[in-house]
Amino acid sequence: MYSVRMRSAQGGAHEVGGRHISGAERIVSQDMVEQTTNAMLERAFSHTRGKADFINIVVEKIQENKVQEVPLLSVQTVSVCDVPVGRHTAQSVLAQAGVTSLAAQIGMTALLSLADSMGGAMLLCAVTGRRLDDTGSRGVRVSRMDIADEQGVTALLADRGINNTHVREALVLASKVAAAPGMVAELCWSDDPEYTTGYVASPAGYVRIPHCKPLGSLLGGRVFFVKPDVDIDIVKDYLSHQPVLVGLTYR
Repeated sequence: MYSVRMRSAQGGAHEVGGRHISGAERIVSQDMVEQTTNAMLERAFSHTRGKADFINIVVEKIQENKVQEVPLLSVQTVSVCDVPVGRHTAQSVLAQAGVTSLAAQIGMTALLSLADSMGGAMLLCAVTGRRLDDTGSRGVRVSRMDIADEQGVTALLADRGINNTHVREALVLASKVAAAPGMVAELCWSDDPEYTTGYVASPAGYVRIPHCKPLGSLLGGRVFFVKPDVDIDIVKDYLSHQPVLVGLTYR
C-alpha cells in the first residue's frame, strides 16, 4: 500500500508564501499509484481556485500492519436558509458536541478572520478557545487517509443524494479526525468558491450545514476543538502521520 499526497499552490510553495490551491490524499495499491498521481495533477491544474504553479506529490510506502481502521461517521444534513443561520447552527451543534460557547465563538471568529485559506487546521481548546498548535497560518495538516470500501461509501452517499468529491473527502477526513486522542469536535467549510456547505463533526456524527459562507468566497478552513488536558504533540502526530482507512461501520 502507498500513501499518495498532493498539495498545490500559486505563487510558489506554501512555505514561502504561496497561495493554497488544492490538496488530496489517497492510500492505494501499487498498481493504482500512476492513475492516482495523474488524477491529482489534473486536479491541481484545473481547480476552481486557480491554476497551480507549485505542485508537490509524495508517494510513500506504508506498512499494512501500521494502518488503523476507524469507523465512518454517521451523516446528517440540516436545513438552513442563509449564512447567518448556517453559522448560528454550526455553533449550536458544536455546543451539543461539548464545545463551550466561548470556544465555539472564538473558533468561528478565527475562520472568519482568515486573510486567506489555510491548508491545515487550527487546534483550539474546547473549553477556553485558546489556540494550542504552533503552526501559524499553515495549520496542522491531516494526512495519510482513505476509504476502506470505496464502493460501499459511494453507494451510501448516493442513496442520500450527496455523492460528490467534497462530501466524500471531507467525511473521510472528519472520520479520521474524530478518532484522534482528545478530539471533541471539528468546524469546517471549504475554500472552493462554488461550495458553501460546511460541517460540524464529532464522535457523535457528521452534520452538514448549507450556507456557512457566501457563494464565491475563496476563504475556508478548519478548526479542531480538543480537550484541555490532551497531549497536543500526540494529537498532531496522529493527524499528520497515522495511516487510517475509514470503514463503513457507523460509530
